[in-house]
Amino acid sequence: MNDDDRTDDVSADDLVDDPLDAYSRVVTRVAHDLLPSMASLAVRSRRGQGTGSASVISADGVLLTSAHVVAGADRAEAAFGDGTSVEAEVVGRDPLSDLAVLSARGPVPAPVPLGDARELRVGQLVVALGTPLGLAGSVTAGIVSNLGRSLPTSAGRVVDEVIQTDAALNPGNSGGALADGRGRMVGVNTAVAGVGLGLAVPINPATRAIIDALVVHGRVRRAWLGIAGAQVRLAPELAARIGSTTGLQVTAVVPGSPAEAANIRPGDIAVSLDGTGIVTATSIQRLMVEDAIDREVEMTLWRGGALVDVFVVPRELVGA
Repeated sequence: MNDDDRTDDVSADDLVDDPLDAYSRVVTRVAHDLLPSMASLAVRSRRGQGTGSASVISADGVLLTSAHVVAGADRAEAAFGDGTSVEAEVVGRDPLSDLAVLSARGPVPAPVPLGDARELRVGQLVVALGTPLGLAGSVTAGIVSNLGRSLPTSAGRVVDEVIQTDAALNPGNSGGALADGRGRMVGVNTAVAGVGLGLAVPINPATRAIIDALVVHGRVRRAWLGIAGAQVRLAPELAARIGSTTGLQVTAVVPGSPAEAANIRPGDIAVSLDGTGIVTATSIQRLMVEDAIDREVEMTLWRGGALVDVFVVPRELVGA
């Protein structure tokens, strides 16, 4: 029997029953539905030329990408899989979340549906779409390797709840979509941390609020306290009292900061802020949103063997 004979013996029913065929159908459907809405970005800035990926997220031409893709640029050329291209203006970028939005100066394909990364589970199938290494319309697939990772950004803050995936990512994938099996965008591919280790900023209520702020205002307003700290383990009696085994020990206070004005000192251990437990610097960062600017909030500190309440008024973070 030759190879052709063996191929003829494989029936359509056999293909349908192949477990890998179901996997292929999901990836094929996601690629078919979303690839037309993926753009290859050509960016020129003072730093030189660069490339990246973007997704259409609204019918009026809003594109979503990574902030580092358009760093230092005011415009980009967005090319789509159907051969059309449009100029896109950078409306706003937020280095602290590594997200940016652009406005296309011409017609664009239909937007991708946005999902919610909070629904993802470890082991779930995900599909990465974008323009790695300049290869437009590329698709890779893998699984969610882990959730809740933290990603340091060039702006010195940390992006929380980052998605880790083993879907192959390469330079140029940044700004592209990470989609679930239902074809909903659940993340923005942002970094390659190693072979088989890609990271994506999640699409969730917090990041959607950032995207909305960038679209409307071109920037994201955040609050600032002016402290640096490190996580420390609390004594058992204090841990039992406050319901947490760790707190944030203040290691430095910025001169002239809201923290200095509130008499927060190095050596203090912060255990709560505005009624929320504090265990890491990221815990404070999550609370430093626009609503906290110029609003007096209570911070509870462990100082000299006693719990002390101080009142601090965060100011707007500028120059990030």
